[in-house]
Amino acid sequence: MAEIEVRNLSKTFDLKGEKVQALKDINLDIERGDIYGIIGMSGAGKSTLVRCLNFLEKPTEGKVFVDGNDLSRMTEKQMRRQRQSIAMIFQHFNLLMQKNVVDNICFPLMIQGVKKADARKRALELLKIVDLEEKANAYPSQLSGGQKQRVAIARALASNPKILLCDEATSALDPQTTASILALLKDINTRFGITIVIITHQMAVIREICTHVAILNHGVLVEEGLVEDIFNHPKSEAARELILGDISEGQWNGEMRQKDRVMEDKCLRIVFTENSAFEPVIANMILKFGVPVNILKANTKNVGGIAKGEMILGLPEGRELQEQIKQYMLDKGLEIEEVSEYV
Repeated sequence: MAEIEVRNLSKTFDLKGEKVQALKDINLDIERGDIYGIIGMSGAGKSTLVRCLNFLEKPTEGKVFVDGNDLSRMTEKQMRRQRQSIAMIFQHFNLLMQKNVVDNICFPLMIQGVKKADARKRALELLKIVDLEEKANAYPSQLSGGQKQRVAIARALASNPKILLCDEATSALDPQTTASILALLKDINTRFGITIVIITHQMAVIREICTHVAILNHGVLVEEGLVEDIFNHPKSEAARELILGDISEGQWNGEMRQKDRVMEDKCLRIVFTENSAFEPVIANMILKFGVPVNILKANTKNVGGIAKGEMILGLPEGRELQEQIKQYMLDKGLEIEEVSEYV
């Protein structure tokens, strides 16, 4: 049994007399100890979904089970107790500006009735875990964005939660700081076995840390599964757009920047696996068929700690030749798929 089960979940909001359906018949399972990503563009419904997982938003229809317990059947008292095991961190940290770092971390423990000395001891232990021991007496205004998020993570861990929900937790941070926060979350997951659910619109975050991913589009779950499988073979248009948009703009072939200059009849996205990365497949292919191909984009991505090469190629004209080239790449162990454009 999965730790979190979502069954036929829908959420409708009443905005000025108009019904807006934010989520439509969502079904997913999140296993214990997993790092599970939920991704989609703005307005996809991902933040609404994560708030339904701890009933900060109550679904209009459907069920959420945590460890087999139906959240909709819980009393308010039972729900408060349940939420102690489901912590949450946010994009904008939500620290108490008038309290120092230690007191911010102690705050949820004090509300639960933990003695001040015990709460402070726990807070100092957590500061060591998030590598902020020297900032114990600092105030939020004296911290960088990354440091604030580390305090928020320490505060979330104070109650020894089983589940950590992260709602766009790195969106306000620069890439280097984002990488350090993701490394911290991965360490926490490994060290304590906490299930982590990450809400993001950034495919790079999913690639870096998540094992499984669900892709939302306009409130609908369009695809879910292992991150590596979806990276290699996206089935939905939303997944393709997120993956293609993740290729750095700086990796464009300079001669191919203008779309009206691209004359290829067909474009292919290819992914180099570990077995295919040691052979100059593209160069050998050009020599074999005696025709040029245009490398429109190229990059290397970290997918779950494994380096994956990624290219978009513009193939020469001729259906038969294109099929021969596709088969050649498949024979060489490359993952390939047709793409209509490379924006």
